[in-house]
Parts: sequence; C-alpha cells; structure tokens
Amino acid sequence: MEDEGWIEASSRYSDYLQAHRGRVLYLELGVGYNTPVIIKYPFWRLTARNPMATYACVNYGEAVCPKELGKQAVCIDGDIGAVLNCL
Repeated sequence: MEDEGWIEASSRYSDYLQAHRGRVLYLELGVGYNTPVIIKYPFWRLTARNPMATYACVNYGEAVCPKELGKQAVCIDGDIGAVLNCL
C-alpha cells in the first residue's frame, strides 16, 4: 500500500530523474528478480530512452539486460565487493 511517505518519496524521485536527464549512469548493484519493477525495469527503460545514458549492472549470477541496450549497457557477473575492489 502506498502511504503518504511513499508518495512523497516517489515525487522526489521523479523530480530528481527529471532534473538529471542528460548524461547519467544507472548503476544497479545486486538487484535480482524478486521485484524487478522497482529498479531493474525502470533503469532499462530510462537508459533506452536516453542515448546519453549508461546502464551498469553488477550481480553474481544475474547480471543481464536487454540486448537492445547494446553499447549503453555494461553487465558484470561477479561479487559486488570484489568488483568494487578492482575499480
């Protein structure tokens, strides 16, 4: 159920996305398929709509994205801690 706090947070998030529509990185760390409509699918959609956007996913065993994102996507199958350590 969406309470007042959720509605306010959703509004702030929408405002943030609107203000940062240029070059942007949608960084997804460890998001699986339990609730993909919250982060995963919106990030894919936002990346596809913005040619200046990049989608990056780091996940052990579930680092995937639609092939349509092409060069706008980087998927790294690995442990988040180890990957971040390498960076």
